[in-house]
Amino acid sequence: MPKMKTKKAASKRFQVRGSGSIKRAHATKRHILTKRTTKNKRQLRGTLTVNPADAGHIRSMLAI
Repeated sequence: MPKMKTKKAASKRFQVRGSGSIKRAHATKRHILTKRTTKNKRQLRGTLTVNPADAGHIRSMLAI
């Protein structure tokens, strides 16, 4: 059986930490930011941990 291929869209959006948890960025922070307030853009900085309910699906997309 061949190896599972990584979904490239997922690999650009998620990163696996050393502890095994998966980190992600906030949504709506990629483009068309001119209509967003400075406060909103500031609050969307940083990263979050993926919800455990979604982690299994993301792991399969990342072929881990």
